[in-house]
Amino acid sequence: MTDTQKLKKIIQEALNEDVGNGDVTTFFCVSPSRKTKAVILAKENCVLCGVKIAREVFKTVDRSLRLKEFKKDGDKVLKGEKIAEIRGKAASILKGERLAINFMALLSGIASYTNKFVEKAKGTKAVILDTRKTTPTMRFLEKFAVRMGGGVNHRKGLWDAILIKDNHLRVGDIIKAGRFNEDALAKIIKMIRDNTRLEIEVEVETIAEFKKVIAFKPDIILLDNFNVTSMKKAVLFRNSNFPKVKLEASGGVSLQTVRKIALTGVDFISVGSITHSPGSIDFSLEIDE
Repeated sequence: MTDTQKLKKIIQEALNEDVGNGDVTTFFCVSPSRKTKAVILAKENCVLCGVKIAREVFKTVDRSLRLKEFKKDGDKVLKGEKIAEIRGKAASILKGERLAINFMALLSGIASYTNKFVEKAKGTKAVILDTRKTTPTMRFLEKFAVRMGGGVNHRKGLWDAILIKDNHLRVGDIIKAGRFNEDALAKIIKMIRDNTRLEIEVEVETIAEFKKVIAFKPDIILLDNFNVTSMKKAVLFRNSNFPKVKLEASGGVSLQTVRKIALTGVDFISVGSITHSPGSIDFSLEIDE
């Protein structure tokens, strides 16, 4: 299923949830022949995301509706600015209003929050990444919002990259009774390289684990919950001995800590909160005539 097909399916299901057998309030209050114009306004400063999805919502409700965009996805928008204008049957506009704005509120929230992290990391080499901490069935939209905010998408799912995490290390008997089995990791990495061309990333929790893992030259090493001092040590060791291996910092990254982390010299910083708790942006739809 393509992203376009996924979007259409989500929109149709959301309309079924919201409209059900029909918009009864509009049925009694608004003539089916009444036409109007409405505008979508930003009620706070934000990085915009979701205009194209709003267009698809109104198109699904009524193909005769016409939407004119004043701003595009990825734009920085100020409070009070017009985002878009919709013309056509008033009943159709009212039917699609809440769903269109809900999408924009959620996705603009992600884009805006992502952009705050991106701005904090400016001037460093660190790239802000998202994670798999997304809303079920909404990942492709939330990852789109991350890109609109200036972030970069990590893997799409479990199928498009190798990320050997702490639980894999334990269940796979690479870490057993507190001891690190380097031979077991060597066999797994060799098997992966022999059978796929997927990027290999390995998570470590200590400098000791880091030095053992980097010897196998994975594409990326994930420094999980390292403090800044340990990150600096890892970066210095990598730079001196394995300069091609990339380093990713992860675990409890906040707007207060991301700048210090970026300045350590890591290549990537993954931030779960940009998709699991960004907050929404406030928009309104106002009938203009």
